[in-house]
Amino acid sequence: MTGASPATTIDVLVVGGGSAALCAAIAARRLGAKVRLVEQAPSSLRGGNSRHARNFRLMHDEAHWYVPDSYGEAAFLGDLRRVTAGATDEVLARLLIRGSASIAPWLQENGVALQDPRSGVMPHSKRTAFFLGGGKAMVNALYATAAAVGVEIGYDSEVVALHLDDEHCSKAVIARAGIAETVAAKSVVLACGGHQADRAWLRESFGDVADGLVIRGTPYVTGRVLRLLLEAGAKPVGDPAQAHIVAVDARGPAVDGGIVTRITAIPYGIVVDRNAQRFHDEGEDARKTHYARWGARIAQCDGQIAYLIMDAAGRARALPTALPPIEADSLNELAGKLELDAAALSATLGAFNAAVRSTGATEALVPPKSHGAKPLTEPPFAAYPMRPGLTFTHFGVAVDERMRVQTKDGDRLDNIFAAGMIMAANVLGRGYLAGLGVTLSAVFGRLAGEEAARHGR
Repeated sequence: MTGASPATTIDVLVVGGGSAALCAAIAARRLGAKVRLVEQAPSSLRGGNSRHARNFRLMHDEAHWYVPDSYGEAAFLGDLRRVTAGATDEVLARLLIRGSASIAPWLQENGVALQDPRSGVMPHSKRTAFFLGGGKAMVNALYATAAAVGVEIGYDSEVVALHLDDEHCSKAVIARAGIAETVAAKSVVLACGGHQADRAWLRESFGDVADGLVIRGTPYVTGRVLRLLLEAGAKPVGDPAQAHIVAVDARGPAVDGGIVTRITAIPYGIVVDRNAQRFHDEGEDARKTHYARWGARIAQCDGQIAYLIMDAAGRARALPTALPPIEADSLNELAGKLELDAAALSATLGAFNAAVRSTGATEALVPPKSHGAKPLTEPPFAAYPMRPGLTFTHFGVAVDERMRVQTKDGDRLDNIFAAGMIMAANVLGRGYLAGLGVTLSAVFGRLAGEEAARHGR
């Protein structure tokens, strides 16, 4: 890499290219700031994990054309407390929830189109609104708006250094095509995600399990900026060994498969490991989000691999998937296709079928299937090989109500703001709620951009 060029000066530097960064850049620019956004990915892969989103969670006291019924602050906060088991900063949580009430019209004003729930295209939800065209359409709309209002956008650009003087960022060094550029910004918004695409860092927390994880989102969330912040004295929040891990199709891409590879049919069959043995109750949680509990379980299996086995009746109940299941007319044939021991799989399925009772549960079987148990006898048999798919880690930097990054000594970094998944662990210390990722990014991105613009005046 060649030496850094003389510093150019701007009001607000936004680091990242997903919804948090875009909302920050647009918000800052609309307040009159000179804004530059740097995205590490090429333009064809811009948008971070937001490209794979489809909805966002929002508080609303009455129905709107884009969301039915009502979902108040108390209900939203109750859901957040439940999934995090209390690992949430309630001041920031309430700030998020109240900010979500106005984010739908704000997104629409900035070019994002929403889905009319009356179309029946998406599932009914009173808690979330859906993007028309999905996350990629949302990202493209925000990029178009950012360019239209005058945000300078750079792709293939990575922040490789932050120069801090007395808890104030004086300069950032940006690398692009082997050339280093120094940028002096009055304010910096860091909205470039956590570290879930850095396997070396994941190994520090997850050990060898990290090598078997599928990275569901962008490969550009490497955590380099997060490490720069922590080395500069930023206060960490959350636990790098906690992550949102879901069951995904093992045949999907190792990186960037997104939402379409997740497996949602576990209650309709049995799950076995590579030794053809069951290891958990498949009926314990039949909610639509059950797949989020199975990721961590599969991660603990030998080789981080497991198999969902269904018969024709179970297959008929399952939702369509991006990749069709592996099918066979007999159990022995299916075992061969999965490279499982046929005798062991036959014994496991035989014991399961014999234990099924008319109550829909098994009897005298370890582990049990407590709900939805039906004998698996009707060919053709079907299977999905599954791996643990990592969405994000519950780890980042602490922020205050103005999105300013906090330091370990109780102070703050004067002109550095953070938004999106790099600070999400402040309110999402564990667990997940559907649509919360985009809400975190949009609400806190908008707030960080506005605060950064005001600071830079």
